[in-house]
Amino acid sequence: MARFGINPDRALGVRIPDLRRLARVVGRDHRLARALWATGVHEARILASMVDEVDRVTEGQMERCARAFDSWDLCDQVCGNLFDRTPFAVEKAHAWADREQEFVKRAGFALMAWRAVHDRGAPDREFLDYLPVIERQADDARNYVKKAVSWALRQIGKRNRRLHRAAIRCAERISLRESRPARWVAADAARELRSRAVLERLAS
Repeated sequence: MARFGINPDRALGVRIPDLRRLARVVGRDHRLARALWATGVHEARILASMVDEVDRVTEGQMERCARAFDSWDLCDQVCGNLFDRTPFAVEKAHAWADREQEFVKRAGFALMAWRAVHDRGAPDREFLDYLPVIERQADDARNYVKKAVSWALRQIGKRNRRLHRAAIRCAERISLRESRPARWVAADAARELRSRAVLERLAS
């Protein structure tokens, strides 16, 4: 886990597929999710995000959890399993992307990416509004932040042709920056967005 950049403190080494199987057996249970989170155990917290009831998640709960993120996988799992479907997701994507704490900031961009993947009915305007935030934060040199910035830009650009054009233009503007992190984000995003696989899927 440490080799892959995952904080091994208080981790048991349980695989994600095993946690997903357990979550299907357990079902949705908000009280259990809160108790699992309170243990502080890495996999228990991921499991909490799989069994929590989205309509009972509060804004305060999201803030407390985000401040406790200590690795990229916990951040991404909680955002993708639970937070991106809450009524607060769009607001938190904007707010957290401007925060300084590394994994809170990553969570902002993870929400953007997961929203782009999971909410097929969301309007284009939501994702167009994320692009100025992506552009503004592309200079952050921290590895887990810049990778999340690129991830959000790539997922937005893969939704449809309109957003693809907007994401490419955003990447082109970012590429003109003098900072190495910004140029990395632009190149990483453009590489996938201009790939044959993406272009063919958007054309179909």
